[in-house]
Amino acid sequence: MEIRHLTGFVAVAEELHFGRAAERLHVAQSPLSQQIRRLERDLGVKLFDRTTRTVRLTQAGQALLEPARHLLAEASAVRRAVRAAHQGEAGRVTVGFAGASSYAALPHLTRAVTSELPGIELVLEGQTYAGEAMSRIADGTLDLGFVALPVRRGIATRVVRMERLVLALPDSHPLAGREEVTFTDLADEPFVTFPLSRGSAVREATVQACHEAGFAPRISQEAPDSYTMLALVGAGIGIAVVVESARNIHLAHVVFRPLAGRDVPVLPIALGWRTGNRSAALRAVLRVAEKALPTPQDAAGAES
Repeated sequence: MEIRHLTGFVAVAEELHFGRAAERLHVAQSPLSQQIRRLERDLGVKLFDRTTRTVRLTQAGQALLEPARHLLAEASAVRRAVRAAHQGEAGRVTVGFAGASSYAALPHLTRAVTSELPGIELVLEGQTYAGEAMSRIADGTLDLGFVALPVRRGIATRVVRMERLVLALPDSHPLAGREEVTFTDLADEPFVTFPLSRGSAVREATVQACHEAGFAPRISQEAPDSYTMLALVGAGIGIAVVVESARNIHLAHVVFRPLAGRDVPVLPIALGWRTGNRSAALRAVLRVAEKALPTPQDAAGAES
C-alpha cells in the first residue's frame, strides 16, 4: 500500500467519479483506475462498486476512508516538518538577555518568531549580561544574545538599539530638582550597579565615565536586574546610571534625569552570535530579526 494509492482512493471516494478525481489529481483516468485496482489487490477487498453510471463505496471502502485521510494528513505533516527543518524553520534557539535594553527589544523578536516561524522554539535565558553572553556564545552554550560593542573575535553582531545613559535617583534627592546632571556631580554619591562578575556593559561604561570625570564611583550595592536596581534607588540606597530604556520601568520614588556633557556614553546594543554556528534555525531567526529589530540609522558603522 503506497501513499499515492491512498491519495487516489480518497479523491475517488470524495468525488465518486473517476474522471473528476483524475482532474483533481492532475493525472489521467487510466493510471488512477490502475492505482485503485492495485490498492484493492493489496488489501484483498473491493473498495468501490462501479457501474457505467455510478461509483459507490463498498463497506470496506467506507471503513478505509477516515484512516486513509488520517494517514495522508500525517504524511503531509511529516513532509512539512522535514522541509521546515531543512529550511531552518524548525528547531531550538537559545537567547540570552539581561537589562532594560533587551527587555525593550526582546518582545518584538519573540512575537515575530512566533508568528513567522512557529516551528522554532526560542529558549529565553534571563540574567545573561553582555560579558557573560559573549562567553557563552563563543563556547556554544548560547546561540544568540544581546551584547555591547566591541565584541571578541569570532562573534558576529547586528546593532538593534543605541542607548544613551541617564541617571536614576530618589525623588527626594537634591539632584532630582536639576534639569540635567553631570558625572562630576556624582563624585560623592553611593552607586547601585549591576554585578561586576556578570560583565555588564552599563557598569563598565559608568565606571569609565566616572574615572574620566576624576573619581572612582563608590558602589554601595549590586543588583541582579534593572527592576531590583531601580527599587533600591527608590528605597534611597543610592543612585544608578542606567540606559534610556529603563525609563519604561515605573517605580515609586524614582526619577530620571539626563546626564549632561559631550562624553556621556551611548551604548550600541547588538544581537550577537558565533560566526561558526551553522544552525539553520538560528539563521532563520536572524532573518526574522532583521525585520523585527531594524538597525538604528546612526548605528550602521557600529555593526561587525
